[in-house]
Amino acid sequence: MRFLAALRFLTIIPLPRWREASAGEVGFSLAYFPLVGVIIGFVLAGLDWVFSLFLPTEIANVLLIISLVIITGALHLDGLADTCDGMAGRTIEDRWRIMKDSHAGSFGVVGVLSLLLLKYVSLGKVPDFWLMPTLVLMPVLSRWAMVYAVFAYPYARPSGLGTAFKAGAIWPVFVLATLTALAVALVLARLSGLVIMAGVWVITVALATYFRRRFAGLTGDTYGAINEIAEVSVLIIVSILAYNQVEMPW
Repeated sequence: MRFLAALRFLTIIPLPRWREASAGEVGFSLAYFPLVGVIIGFVLAGLDWVFSLFLPTEIANVLLIISLVIITGALHLDGLADTCDGMAGRTIEDRWRIMKDSHAGSFGVVGVLSLLLLKYVSLGKVPDFWLMPTLVLMPVLSRWAMVYAVFAYPYARPSGLGTAFKAGAIWPVFVLATLTALAVALVLARLSGLVIMAGVWVITVALATYFRRRFAGLTGDTYGAINEIAEVSVLIIVSILAYNQVEMPW
């Protein structure tokens, strides 16, 4: 049930005979975030194989990014947009108020467009022999980054969905999520996978620390922003490794 709660929260994949998960099940579903990332990654890898049969690489890459947005219901992009909008507030209370506004502001639009552009360019720089493992590692490590942020940093608001996740972010949940992400990274990329995961962790720490100071803690929106930036970070780190001719060990 906890896995299904994670799958339902992170994707739009339909689940037959679904019942609403309890707050405890939602919180403990954090343990399965990287596993849901594996599913998303293999869906992307499969779509890339299909697209490559009849489309140029550039168009295939655009469709992959659009597919990722659709699969996740744009959940994390919405969090990124709200976080970018909230940055404009002068006080913490102003930032919270802006983030709750359902309308997208100019900061949010610019932030989302910039990130999507960076994803597209970075994805185009990933060599063919790195592409499949990268498409899987990207959603796995970004969902693990969210788990780490929930576990390691305080939640800013007294209520909201994030409180259930924070309550479920106990040591066994974090360890299981970390072991899953670590195993996937080692299987797909061995030592390079460790480098990529370490890079994502450093970026996550920097982001979460900044958000904590800016918003007096983290929120559901900042979790989404961390996920999106972690995704593009995987693409950038892989591009750096490929540019420096680090070979993927098979």
